[in-house]
Amino acid sequence: MTAAQGGDRRALDTLLRRHYDYAFAICRRMCGNEADALDATQEGMIAMVRGLPRYDGRAAFTTWTYRVVTNACLDELRRRKRRPVVELPDLEAEPTGGAPRIDDQVIDRLAIDHALDQVPIDYRIVIVLRDQLGLDYAEIAEVVGIPPGTVRSRIARGRTALARALEGNQNPARVVGSSADPLPRSIGGDLP
Repeated sequence: MTAAQGGDRRALDTLLRRHYDYAFAICRRMCGNEADALDATQEGMIAMVRGLPRYDGRAAFTTWTYRVVTNACLDELRRRKRRPVVELPDLEAEPTGGAPRIDDQVIDRLAIDHALDQVPIDYRIVIVLRDQLGLDYAEIAEVVGIPPGTVRSRIARGRTALARALEGNQNPARVVGSSADPLPRSIGGDLP
């Protein structure tokens, strides 16, 4: 990180590659779709490069990175509001003409993405940082800039909102979040 701050391009490249997957994971869950997530991740990486000279080491570099990427996601979500919405086909419909059936895991991921998209952004951010990335409450508080107690309450409220959104899951063969069928590990298994 110090070498990258000093202008070493190879160190900068290594730093960005090391944090890209986590940045994309945050963006994928917060934005709800891959296209917006890729845009937000790219913007987050650009913001990291631009902000690197100002990074002062008061927070852990990963915490600073999560903050930069989270802000890039919020910017992308604001831009999304100004774009027209395109309706997607019903993914649950039976395939016709020999088309391949969409895998249940893909359907689950889309259902979770759709449910997360219905959760207010203040709650979605903390859920993604906790359940996707495994940050503790203090780290989340630092990333988001709120007290740890507020992080706890937002996580609780967000998980409740997520569970309600998932109740409307159209796949009756699977009850997402039940003890017989836990949430996929990519979301974190500790959601109620």
